Amino acid sequence: MAYTVPVGISNKHIHLSQADLETLFGEGHQLTVKNYLKQPGQFAAEEKCDIVGPKTTLKGVRVLGPVRKQSQIELAFTDARQLGISVPVRESGKLEGSAPIKLVGPCGELELAEGAIAALRHIHLTADQAKEAGVVDTQMVSVRVGGERGLVFDNVLIRSGEGHTAEMHVDTDEANAAGLKNNDVVEIIL
Repeated sequence: MAYTVPVGISNKHIHLSQADLETLFGEGHQLTVKNYLKQPGQFAAEEKCDIVGPKTTLKGVRVLGPVRKQSQIELAFTDARQLGISVPVRESGKLEGSAPIKLVGPCGELELAEGAIAALRHIHLTADQAKEAGVVDTQMVSVRVGGERGLVFDNVLIRSGEGHTAEMHVDTDEANAAGLKNNDVVEIIL
């Protein structure tokens, strides 16, 4: 039996540590919720920063909350090329040896030694959804996309457990290659 999940397209965005948030936006600053995302507790913040690279600056890039232990900038390869940097494909939070990047906010700027990545495509599932799909946390699967630009994505990470709900995350480059829109449905194939 096919198990399907909706797609969430991830545009370039920034996750900040509390210390880095305060450097960019001022001492004691807290993120302001603009709107909640599908994943429990996650939100798009009102705050935006500029990402500065050797070739250009990406202005007004959205910060996502809540704050994290370490700042992380998620880019599609197209964004990285515009900036003039090379980013590794990484699972969120696995930043060792990732690309350095500069951020500019209204109250300060940061030169991060690492933190810029192209996020590894992944599927969020609750524990019950994972069981129903026949997959487990950290398993790698393939995903079939139907339609006019149908294709199969290999190397898709399962992220299952508390704080997750069914949604596949791909970046804008991946979505465009497959002709995907938010909430389109794709099929997990094992």
